[in-house]
Amino acid sequence: MKVIAEGSRYVAAAALALALDFGTYIGLIRLLDVHYLAAAPAGFALGLALMYALSVRWVFRERRLADARVEFALFAAIGVVGLVLNQLVIWLGVEKAALAYETAKLVSAAVVFCFNFGCRKLALFTRYS
Repeated sequence: MKVIAEGSRYVAAAALALALDFGTYIGLIRLLDVHYLAAAPAGFALGLALMYALSVRWVFRERRLADARVEFALFAAIGVVGLVLNQLVIWLGVEKAALAYETAKLVSAAVVFCFNFGCRKLALFTRYS
């Protein structure tokens, strides 16, 4: 049951992080005419920072690492892999599946959400057995 509660909090935190990420992504594209593949990492980075803050303060009750700098580095490293996955899914969606960049971003968000939650829960926010 604990993982369900954490999963629920993670969904809420991810929704906030996605709002920041998606808002930045769309704002950069529409307001500043930034290419969609250049806008994606900027939004993703802001969402990552918010997600880390919410994860350590609210989402997860257990932490595997005592050193917050190491913890953030690993959290960010998982995020970088998620960013690569994000870029790939967006590119495939726009260039190969002819999706609108907004739609491709939402598909990517779902894929990356599952990847990030699983990796972060297992690597950072569980106790060693």
